[in-house]
Amino acid sequence: MTNLPPDEADDHLPEGPLSNKSQPTPDKQPVDIRDQRCGVVAVLGAPNAGKSTLVNRIAGAKVSIVSPKPQTTRFRIRAVLTEGPAQVVLTDTPGIFRPRRRLDRAMVAAAWGGVQDADLALLVVDARAGITETLAGIIGGLKKAAGRVPLWLVLNKTDLIPPERLLPLTAELNQQLTFAETFMVSAEKGSGVAKLQQMLAAAVPMGPWLFPDDDLSDLPDRMLAAEIVREQILRQTHQEVPHHATVETEQWTENQDGSVRIDCTIYVGRASQKAILIGDGGTRIKEVGRRARGELQHLLDRRVHLFLNVKDRPGWDEERARIRAIGLEDAG
Repeated sequence: MTNLPPDEADDHLPEGPLSNKSQPTPDKQPVDIRDQRCGVVAVLGAPNAGKSTLVNRIAGAKVSIVSPKPQTTRFRIRAVLTEGPAQVVLTDTPGIFRPRRRLDRAMVAAAWGGVQDADLALLVVDARAGITETLAGIIGGLKKAAGRVPLWLVLNKTDLIPPERLLPLTAELNQQLTFAETFMVSAEKGSGVAKLQQMLAAAVPMGPWLFPDDDLSDLPDRMLAAEIVREQILRQTHQEVPHHATVETEQWTENQDGSVRIDCTIYVGRASQKAILIGDGGTRIKEVGRRARGELQHLLDRRVHLFLNVKDRPGWDEERARIRAIGLEDAG
């Protein structure tokens, strides 16, 4: 076990922390419960299609971690968009892929479970990648569930390909599945997202809101802290480490001076991965901690003392207890 508290320098300015509360809006008028609309929207697709970026863009804040590596999202994260009388609860699901480990099976089960629990589903497709083998498998799965939930197609990253490629791709996808609506967006740049957002708000059924109007996410702070640390691992390590690492918040201690001490344990699959994550003289793990702590201080609006333990635990991704600890149901 390695216990390495990060540098206490406060020089990291986060680009946008995970958050579960919106900024207060003084002019916001209360909505009569009789006028409220609310629905759950599952966001699914292949790994790296841009689902989390799209969810963050619609929610107007960073509620799901993002990295260029596939399989960043591991469990269902619910983001909340409240617009006028409508509340849209977006479920950012793990990317659907061919599972190999118990962890993989739990992730894929969470994604399909998100569709079954939804009022509406968005299939997010990387327009640049087109119809890959993985996407074809997802389409096959959706065909089995056809008619249960309305399905909308969202072609993402449309700014990265010539416009003349979009219509043939749209036509081919609509031949394979019946989509009630089709959108062309760039979640990264925001183009096309406002229209999608407006139509989602109009599409959700009548019913009382599930969350207060200032909520942005349903993740508890302990899990948010673990996700922020894992995001930095994804961003600062390469190859084998990111997908063989998990983070658990072991302890959350409120201090009398208003600060908080957060103790997180990072599990990796092998001793070699532990050495990579720690780095020479502890440099990499200190940087992971420093950046994660900066985001947490911005999120919590108070001083954070973050302590990271690194343990090599072979086979953690086959352990039921570890899978439950990161918010997944064991799919066997």
